[in-house]
Amino acid sequence: MLNIHNLSVSFGGEYLFEEISFRLNGGNRVGLVGKNGAGKSTLLKLLSKDMALDTGTIAIEKDITIGFLRQDIEFQLGRTVLEEAYQAFEEIKKLEVKIDEINHQLAERTDYESEGYNQLIIDLSDVSHHYEILGGYNYQGETEKILQGLGFDREDFDKKTETFSGGWRMRIELAKLLLQSNDVLLLDEPTNHLDIESIIWFEQFLNNYTGAVVIVSHDKMFLDNVTNRTIEISLGRIYDYNKPYTQYLVLRNEIKQQQLSAQKNQEKEIQQAERLIEKFRAKSTKASMAQSLIKKLDKIERIEVDEDDNSVMNLRFPISVTPGKVVVEIENLSKNYGSKEVLNGINLLIERDSKTAFVGQNGQGKSTLAKIIVGELEHEGHLKLGHNVQIGYFAQNQAEYLDGSKTVLDTMIDAANETNRSKVRDILGSFLFRGDEVEKYVKVLSGGERNRLALAKMLLQPFNVLVMDEPTNHLDIKSKNVLKQACENFEGTLILVSHDRDFLQGLTNKVYEFKNHVIKEYLGDVEFYLQQRKAEDFRAIEKKQEKRVEQKVEKKNTSFQDQKKIKSLKNQLSTVESKIGALEKEIKTIDHDLLMDYDGTIAKPNFFDAYQSKKDELEKLMSDWERLSSKIETFAP
Repeated sequence: MLNIHNLSVSFGGEYLFEEISFRLNGGNRVGLVGKNGAGKSTLLKLLSKDMALDTGTIAIEKDITIGFLRQDIEFQLGRTVLEEAYQAFEEIKKLEVKIDEINHQLAERTDYESEGYNQLIIDLSDVSHHYEILGGYNYQGETEKILQGLGFDREDFDKKTETFSGGWRMRIELAKLLLQSNDVLLLDEPTNHLDIESIIWFEQFLNNYTGAVVIVSHDKMFLDNVTNRTIEISLGRIYDYNKPYTQYLVLRNEIKQQQLSAQKNQEKEIQQAERLIEKFRAKSTKASMAQSLIKKLDKIERIEVDEDDNSVMNLRFPISVTPGKVVVEIENLSKNYGSKEVLNGINLLIERDSKTAFVGQNGQGKSTLAKIIVGELEHEGHLKLGHNVQIGYFAQNQAEYLDGSKTVLDTMIDAANETNRSKVRDILGSFLFRGDEVEKYVKVLSGGERNRLALAKMLLQPFNVLVMDEPTNHLDIKSKNVLKQACENFEGTLILVSHDRDFLQGLTNKVYEFKNHVIKEYLGDVEFYLQQRKAEDFRAIEKKQEKRVEQKVEKKNTSFQDQKKIKSLKNQLSTVESKIGALEKEIKTIDHDLLMDYDGTIAKPNFFDAYQSKKDELEKLMSDWERLSSKIETFAP
């Protein structure tokens, strides 16, 4: 589909990447990864022809269409959500206009036997046939399905796009892209504005997509769930393997270990040859042998070990004074924006040293409650902060809290006090702002660099309660890992608003789901929360089926033998359910081990084979469960 050959791009005389080559085929779902500033978004712009090449070629097969999800979007004012989404069907909309024009002409004419009237009938038939082939009778339903999958409610469809936040407008743009049936999708951080439920839906969509996809994302779990290939840009080179991200890390580390071993053995051979050369040079009878060894050494292709860009920020949140046992106490709290109700009758108690996650769809009040806790929003009801509570706050729209006209250094100096002003340069250095980089203006920083600066700025003020609203947006994977480690080591109270499952996994001990203006508590991490949500659905189905079975058994007055068969089937079903529960726990443990392997540690022998075997076994058990349930439900004497 796309063939990229010897592609190079440089800025200010320095190469982002140099002479990189790869091919993109149908069915490839590529995770494009690398540090902030490595050139990922630039590569997408080159593939989409939004940006001109320096050197190299990009060959695209004939009739291949490419869709690109850009970070900067503009909508025409006055359109509703549905009207904007329908812009994905440009040709269908033109045909609708043409059909209306022909129908209007037919309604006005009365010369039913004329050649002109007959030609209009033929034209209407041709246009209508073309309209049907393009999906004209189905596109409206498909549009509503995609919009709902991305989190929109039906009542949102007729609202103007300008009434939505930038994140929701980005969802509309993503919906348009998914509706266009492009052969290639280029997605630049598509999950930044999606909640957990929408991400799960989006994963299913991409896994069923038959074209090629290139995804820039810092969500490791999302990459693992949807990609089958990883291309990493590092120090101007690319590393390309047909593996999802986590498996790629393991494989690349294994290859690097092999390179190190081979390089070590080669060095021993070279040193041995050099010793023989020195020995033979001293003897005239051995001079020809020495020359032969020198020529042999010159021809040896030296083994190189892949370089890694291991520079990461250094982050550790300091703790201030110890607060009281209860940090935040909320009773009957409500919040409205005009006539729109966001929160209603919220009761919440957050204790010292707890780690809490706020999850749920966008617009359900997560960020609103976080802003209320830090004192940025007025509200109804009771909120009380505990004794000695000092809050550090990382806002979702952190860029708005930074002055673009200031330099990185001035931003930090202005936020510092007498006791830590002398440490500003050291803090900036630990966040990868070194040398002349501290003189950069904030307005020219990338999203990831602004987040790093905002995190560095937080270290200048003491706190014992940390409230973070979507802190991982725009951070590269290594920086996210550093931030997660810092949150794990933080000895104070942590409140996280996030849709990043990989970041949240194992980090919190309590989850609050925001839905329909209220919150629901789950005593575990985000994986426990997701499992509980699925388990509730599972039990609901099971209870419904059991009720239907009981009704059928009673209605049909089954015989004693039939009742024995039903009992046997139920026993088998119970056994299968127990096995499913045990196996799901095993897989969760393995998933956790796999997650902790982010630094590239070599996995145990046959790790992935055993892992896949368990998943296959679980899939078989689920099939057995469905078969047994179906037998019970449809059982007839």
